[in-house]
Amino acid sequence: MAVRLGISLIAWQNDDLPQLTAAFTTEGAMEDAARIGFAGVERGRRMPGDTEGLRAYLDRYGVALCGGWCSGNLMRAALDEEKAAVRLQVDQFAALNAPCIVYAECSNTVQGEIATPVSQRPKLSRDEVTGYGAKLTELAKWTAGRGVTLAYHHHMGSMIQDAEDIDWLMEGSGPEVTLLFDTGHLWFAGADPLAVLDKWGDRIHHVHFKTVRQQVLDRLRARDGSFLDGVAGGVFSVPGDPEGCIDFQQITDRLAAMGYDGWIVVEAEQDPAKSPPFEYSRMGHDHLREICARSNLAIAD
Repeated sequence: MAVRLGISLIAWQNDDLPQLTAAFTTEGAMEDAARIGFAGVERGRRMPGDTEGLRAYLDRYGVALCGGWCSGNLMRAALDEEKAAVRLQVDQFAALNAPCIVYAECSNTVQGEIATPVSQRPKLSRDEVTGYGAKLTELAKWTAGRGVTLAYHHHMGSMIQDAEDIDWLMEGSGPEVTLLFDTGHLWFAGADPLAVLDKWGDRIHHVHFKTVRQQVLDRLRARDGSFLDGVAGGVFSVPGDPEGCIDFQQITDRLAAMGYDGWIVVEAEQDPAKSPPFEYSRMGHDHLREICARSNLAIAD
C-alpha cells in the first residue's frame, strides 16, 4: 500500500482568477512541480488539449496525469447530453491512466462569481440531492465502463458544499460515485474533515490537501464575501504553513488506518505575490512526506 503525491498547478496558473498568476507560465509550473518531486499533476486549462500532445507534454517533465477538473451540467442536461459533453475528457483520461475525473456540478454554482457571496450558494432539499445522485450514478457507471472513475468534488459556492450535502449525495448515489475529499473546502464550509473521512472513507477515491487561514476566513464570513474574495484574500494555503489551522497528521493517520492508496494532491489557490508558488508548493510536499512517514503511509516514487 502506497500513496502518490501530486499537485494542481493552480498556484502558478489560477483558472478562476488568471490575473493573479499572469506572470507565470505553465511550462515553468511543470518544471517547478517536477523539480520539487511531485509524481503527478492535475490537468490545467492551459495544457495541450489533444491526448497525444498532452502525453508528450507530461512525459517531457516526467510526471503522470493525476486527475483534473470536469465542470458538470447534469442538473440541467439530459444524461445522454452530459455523456456527450464529457466524453472527450473521459476518453483522454482513460488513455493516460488518470485515476479519475474530478467532477462537480457547475450549472448552478456561484463559485466563479466574485460579486456573489458564498452564503447565496444553491442549497437543495434532500429529495433534490437524492434525485441528482441517482442520475449521477448512471453517469458514473458510464465513465467507469470507459475506464475512468468519477470522483465528486464538494466545492464552496456549489450545491454540494457542506457535510449534510455530502451525506445526502453519498446516500442517494451508488458506489460508482466516489468522493473527492478536500480538506480546505470542508473546513471553509464549517465541516469537520475527520468526521467526513470517518463516515465516508470507503467512498473516498481522491484527496486534495490544503489548509485554511482562519483569520482570513473569519473576516470573509463577517463581510459575507464570495469564494473568489476568499481566494484573492489568501484563505487557502498548503499543508505545513504555520498560518494554517488543519492538523494533517491526524488525517494521514486516518488514511493509513483505512488503507488508502490513491493520490494526495496539494491544491491551494493563492496570490503568488504573497505566497511564492515554488516555495509554498515545496513546503506542502515536504510536510506531506514528513507526516506520511510518521503515519507509516508509504509514498510511491
